[in-house]
Amino acid sequence: MASLELKGYELTPFGQSADITIINTCTVTHRADFQSRQTVRRALKASPGSLVIVTGCYPQVDPGALARIEGVSYVLGNEEKAKIPDLLPRMEKGELPETLVGDIQEEEVFSDLFPQTFHRHTRALLKIQDGCNARCSYCIVPYARGRSRSLPPEKVIERLDALERRGFKEVVLTGIHIGSYGLDLSPRSSLLDLLRHVEESPTPPRIRLSSIEPLDFSGDLIDLLATSRNICPHLHIPIQSGDDEVLERMHRSYTRDFLHDLVHELHRRIAQVCIGADIMVGFPGETEEAFRRTYGLIEALPVSYLHVFPFSSRKGTLASTLSQTVSEGSKKIRADQMRRLGKEKRQAFYRRFLRQRLDVLVEDQRDKKTARWKGFSRNYIPVQIVDDGHLKDPSDWINQELPVLVTELLDSAVLGRRGERRDG
Repeated sequence: MASLELKGYELTPFGQSADITIINTCTVTHRADFQSRQTVRRALKASPGSLVIVTGCYPQVDPGALARIEGVSYVLGNEEKAKIPDLLPRMEKGELPETLVGDIQEEEVFSDLFPQTFHRHTRALLKIQDGCNARCSYCIVPYARGRSRSLPPEKVIERLDALERRGFKEVVLTGIHIGSYGLDLSPRSSLLDLLRHVEESPTPPRIRLSSIEPLDFSGDLIDLLATSRNICPHLHIPIQSGDDEVLERMHRSYTRDFLHDLVHELHRRIAQVCIGADIMVGFPGETEEAFRRTYGLIEALPVSYLHVFPFSSRKGTLASTLSQTVSEGSKKIRADQMRRLGKEKRQAFYRRFLRQRLDVLVEDQRDKKTARWKGFSRNYIPVQIVDDGHLKDPSDWINQELPVLVTELLDSAVLGRRGERRDG
């Protein structure tokens, strides 16, 4: 979006009439495909004369499904997405084929597209890695994103420095499989090497990591996370299941015992750490006993919140061919039970910080229901801030990291009272 603005294009809110509409899609589940098609149709209805470009993961694996929607102008794959700012003039003249989707598996170089700004955000996202070499039996992502590719470490540091100079106080390092960062580079690098370099470089004061696979936590990486001055104590781990047979069918190369030891080690070593987890229920072959083993493991682990996903069969994956499927009714029951457990875990985690101070990065918008300013602590607790009446202009809080005393638990956040401002 920022690249287009630099070329003179103006952003229009989705749903309003626009000359050009660009829709970036997901394809992780059949539901995501359906929602992408619905979004395309809403865009066509809202702006019938618009040049409609559909790009992202869905076109990469099934371009024909989108090209067949009447009114779609162009269908572009993931690598072509980065070229949209340069291709648009030719698209507007009708000079290009309607479908531009290359072989993502042949891509070996990280797509070098760096946003210059982020609309209505106090934190920035910095993609350091793309693609995945794993072949989990349920996952279509490697087919949509290609093999693992990394942004060279010197460019990561250069961009972190640029974001710090633009005033961002937090940057989230993202990727499809960031634990494989650097393994494709020459000379070979690693996520650990990169984070050590980050520790020694000028960066925004808060660096947050996106999802990290269980097997990517080495002892040295845990040591670094435990002693870091700027890497936030917040980890998200795709656990998926706590049953060994289900994990094997998923092609997840670890056991429930490994997960048990890892999560307890992270909780023991990293002060105030927030540990989130992805859990999939209803995978083919997940019996009621297998689900109970997963539930029991998660119940016993010091995890802070859960993202729960009922299994969705995805054409093109090995899991779509497996027998012993689980009924939709059973999936729903299991997902509901796991989500209730996740809510209990979240509230228990928040309760640990009642009457304690947290450093909160205040966002640039208020909570819609309460109109209170809000933000996140370093360990990913959402905080709504009570104005004590002493601040003439509370908007001065925006993009500041403030010490806040937690005074009350809410359903999905905590309430905090403003303390003294933290310098810097």
